[in-house]
Amino acid sequence: MNDLYNNKKFVWSLLAAFVIVWLYVLGVRTLVPPDEGRYAEMAREMFSTGDWITTRLNGIKYFEKPPLQTWMNAASFAVFGLGEWQARLWTGLCGLGGVLLTGYAARRAFGPRAGFYAALALGSSLFWVASGQIDSLDMSLSGMMTIALCALLVAQRDRATEVERRNWMLVCWAGMALAVLAKGLIGLVLPGAVLVLYSALSRDLAIWTRLHLGKGLLLFFAIATPWFVLVALKNPEQPYFFFVHEHWERFFLKTHHREGAWYYFFVMLIPGIVPWLGVLPQALWGALQRERSAVFQPKLLLLIWAVFIFFFFSYSSSKLPGYILPIFPALAMLIAVYLESASRRSRMVAAGLLVLIGVAGLAAVPQMVHMAVRHRDETVLLEAYQPWVLTAGIIAAAGGALALLHARHLRRDLTVLTMAVAGFLSTQLILTGFEPYGKMRAGKAIAQKMLPELKPDTRVYSVATYEQSMTFYLRRTVVLVDYWDEFTFGLRQQPELSIPTVEEFVERWKEHTQQGVKALAIISNEKYAELKEQGLAMRVVAEDTRRVIVANL
Repeated sequence: MNDLYNNKKFVWSLLAAFVIVWLYVLGVRTLVPPDEGRYAEMAREMFSTGDWITTRLNGIKYFEKPPLQTWMNAASFAVFGLGEWQARLWTGLCGLGGVLLTGYAARRAFGPRAGFYAALALGSSLFWVASGQIDSLDMSLSGMMTIALCALLVAQRDRATEVERRNWMLVCWAGMALAVLAKGLIGLVLPGAVLVLYSALSRDLAIWTRLHLGKGLLLFFAIATPWFVLVALKNPEQPYFFFVHEHWERFFLKTHHREGAWYYFFVMLIPGIVPWLGVLPQALWGALQRERSAVFQPKLLLLIWAVFIFFFFSYSSSKLPGYILPIFPALAMLIAVYLESASRRSRMVAAGLLVLIGVAGLAAVPQMVHMAVRHRDETVLLEAYQPWVLTAGIIAAAGGALALLHARHLRRDLTVLTMAVAGFLSTQLILTGFEPYGKMRAGKAIAQKMLPELKPDTRVYSVATYEQSMTFYLRRTVVLVDYWDEFTFGLRQQPELSIPTVEEFVERWKEHTQQGVKALAIISNEKYAELKEQGLAMRVVAEDTRRVIVANL
């Protein structure tokens, strides 16, 4: 049982089960706002309009990010139709591909057992698994950066032939270009900075002669440049907004109101790397040990990749949990290398910590109902979520206990496999059980109640709010009323696409009523109470704890 990685029948069966579960669960949940609704709707609009150059959200120009994810989601809709599974397919493939590439690169760089462990480690890490099941840009960027990282490792290893080095370096350059199309200049800046630091710390200046810079840069610009040129020609305002506002100002200024404490990402990393938290410090420390007989130092490169990206975003004035997702493949490979030679005691400590994490999860279940601070009526949804989290905690604790037993009896492959399975299943339960609460947050149920009221020419207003997922489920855009936020730049270019004040909306609503023209509005509960107090004629179509749908006729 200590050579599972050599059992091809077992490995392929495990991979098949993993892929089936990974792809199946993409469609079991509602698209939760803001990110999932936003990126699904952008793709729906691209697909329905046929404009693959100018990205839009709610019919308004939206240039915060490049178009790779929108392209892929729109292509998924074109092939498979509109739906939740289709909206998450690209993200799911990025996460799945990242696991396979990480395992392959670790196998080529460190050996077959390390490759097996690396795939298990990444494919069970809470943050990576969860992000692979969510329609957001973080996994799209991370998938492309994983291509660049893994290709670089395979290309630069000491045993690589000249042809292998050239071909894999071209894959690396293509990965960086796709990363730029996924989320911007960081797709080039981060790998470039890592290479500079690596060459300085390893004193391997010759690596710059092995990067195939000429062919690589040509390929990079051939992939990354065309869209930026085309979108700037059609929308001259785009370059300044994208390169200055979305890069320089986002990193150095607090204009996006996403700042966090210096330890923000430490807090995110601790749960994110579960179930491997117990071996992470040792894996990072072990990466500092230089391989004396080797020219290329893969562990050092992986360490620099993880540490630099982590502190790069820690310094940034804009912080969101998914920003550090690209470091997880590097961490998975370092964990795999450490686990291969870890002592029995180290494996037992890691398994024991997983038991404690599971028990802590069980203890936290009763406190979940207090999450509904602003919406007390949603407590029942959180109570329905508790059994799922409870089961996840039980599986984590039981998996840790079983792994502890395997570690005690020196079954190292079974120890790693058991921890990986426990981590993967626990994360899936946490995600799947969130569905009732997520469905309410998305407003899917009341969106479906709106559909019988709608005709192709019916106006739908969104008053002082924008429901990121409802437009996707309604299959149409809405007219924004007194709402700016992320639409500010686009509405400055196209002010006619919104109504700037609630007072103007009230006048237009009355005009529709007098003319016998039906209209609907999505309104927060608080704003609905205000308008009702003013005597505005409104018929309630549907409502929940967060919004009210009204019609004028």
